[in-house]
Amino acid sequence: MDEARIVCDYIEGRGTREGFVAQFARAASPEFDPDRDLLRVGVANQTTMLARESLAIGEEIGQALARAHGADYRAEHFRTFDTICSATQDRQDAVEALLREPLDAMLVIGGYNSSNTISLAAICAAKVRTYHVEDATCLDVGRGVIRHHLVGASGEVETADWLGTAEQISVGLTAAEQQDRRSGRAGVRDPRDRCQRHRVTRAVSAVTHGRDRQSGVGG
Repeated sequence: MDEARIVCDYIEGRGTREGFVAQFARAASPEFDPDRDLLRVGVANQTTMLARESLAIGEEIGQALARAHGADYRAEHFRTFDTICSATQDRQDAVEALLREPLDAMLVIGGYNSSNTISLAAICAAKVRTYHVEDATCLDVGRGVIRHHLVGASGEVETADWLGTAEQISVGLTAAEQQDRRSGRAGVRDPRDRCQRHRVTRAVSAVTHGRDRQSGVGG
């Protein structure tokens, strides 16, 4: 969003051409001319970034054009294209809904280099204690240890007693689509049925220490 605001500033007449060109030297095409090309703007969303951020960037650019040239000009010279993957959007929406429920922790399953999974983990970590794991082998039930990726950082760490000491806690579970396809390894249901995928994404398990019981799975 910070770079998008620099673009908005230039559209509205703030900043210098030299500074703008230098800022985006590695991101712009060779023949890009901000004075010419920012008069007519199209925004296409990169599919695996946070959906709300992607849509917000498009709206910021549109508003900048309207402020600089008027609402009619925006309507004629600005287009935004919703290229966000529907599965990505569905999961992010479902996670946002799940986070409105009382959760003690969130388990996000997916590759450490997966943009979709990283985005889901970031959404969750802003609201609740979150563990990003690659697959079921990251859970050592016998030792009570979880091996996970730190959200917003690099590297894998181990956390002991990750469920805490309360007798009963609620844990949310979600997985990115590429990990769903490996459901046999990760312990996640096959997502090809939309309802099953939605149910897994919204699952809330009540984990009772010393007992083998689960409840509260959403539908």
